[in-house]
Amino acid sequence: MKIGIIGIGEIGGTLAARWSRNGHSLRVANSRGPEAARAFADGIGATATDVVGAVEEAEVVLLSMPFPAVTSLPKGLFDRAERDVVIIDTANYYPDIRDPRIAEIDAGIPESVWVSRQLGRTIFKAFNSIMFHALSNLGSPQGAPDRLALPVAGDDARGKQVVMDLVNETGFDPVDGGRLEDSWRQQPSTPAYCCDYDAARTRQGLEAAVKGRAETVRDTLWRERYMALFADKPAYADVHPRVIALNRSLNPL
Repeated sequence: MKIGIIGIGEIGGTLAARWSRNGHSLRVANSRGPEAARAFADGIGATATDVVGAVEEAEVVLLSMPFPAVTSLPKGLFDRAERDVVIIDTANYYPDIRDPRIAEIDAGIPESVWVSRQLGRTIFKAFNSIMFHALSNLGSPQGAPDRLALPVAGDDARGKQVVMDLVNETGFDPVDGGRLEDSWRQQPSTPAYCCDYDAARTRQGLEAAVKGRAETVRDTLWRERYMALFADKPAYADVHPRVIALNRSLNPL
């Protein structure tokens, strides 16, 4: 499969390396141009390009940038894409911590619906509800007991199946998260977000989400306690279980 990846940080870079090993044809880009992506691309057997090259002729495009960066993409970028390209959004909105406030989202529009409107294309929300350590280290073969699961939200059945197949081959059970309008159920501080659950518990978490509650949790209890976990700059592997425990405690199932 021809996959373009825009953003090769922790999440995008991990997925790029995994999918390249699985035999997909990868073009990777970041905000600084092809030369800045070349060393990474060469290391995983991919092709370094710019954002236009990542989109053209791609069957799948993964957007893995800081959330507001979607507005800095070239206008009409996806006019160059195939009509049925599958666009995956991995980003999360963290206002006042990392991101500027976006009035439409604060008023209740799901994050990925807002992204879809910026791009003028239908998209899929996936790979946003897992931490880097788990994505890199905790995948397991299909059928393994207690295999972690990831929700996928989107409106097109064919495209959703493509994304769910990619989730599966990455080492996680895909869970249907409903339509893109339902993707608020897997946004930060919801019961299905970054809790390292199996498929059954992930479905339970999606169903348990309460509209509007996650934003309050995110901006109060979660923010204070999360920042405290990183105060002494712990190693990622050490802090990961503490973050998972925090997330579960704020949304007990």
